[in-house]
Amino acid sequence: MFKNILVPHDGSDLSRRGLEKAVQLAKSLGAQVTGFHVAPDIAASVRAYLPEAVYIADDYDEQAAVTAREHLQQIEQACAAAGVKCSTSYEVSEFVADAIVKAAQDHQCDLIAIASHGRTGLARVMLGSETQKVLAHANIPVLVMR
Repeated sequence: MFKNILVPHDGSDLSRRGLEKAVQLAKSLGAQVTGFHVAPDIAASVRAYLPEAVYIADDYDEQAAVTAREHLQQIEQACAAAGVKCSTSYEVSEFVADAIVKAAQDHQCDLIAIASHGRTGLARVMLGSETQKVLAHANIPVLVMR
């Protein structure tokens, strides 16, 4: 059925629980996991409005890479413990959902298994939902885990 499952991971508790479920699913299907992390490109905004703050943006880029490696290592460890083949990558992007959909295409994934953050009220209106955006733009099945 599914051979390559994209698992976006942001390090949150909900994302960690979703990761566990996605790895279990991959194991039961004999599929591989493609772990993916998107670091928000806050630095681009800083550079655009505060050119003299480039050093802050450079520090952000370095920290984003460290954080991405930590999150991807969690995916690798979960897959190794379950005996599931895994590859990982990350991207820095202003558009998290678009990066996830593009990663699924680039890595030839046939399913995206993503956690829902379950925002409600004003936070949902103001911030939107990256999961909803992935659902709207993905051309492959999306499994939303809560």
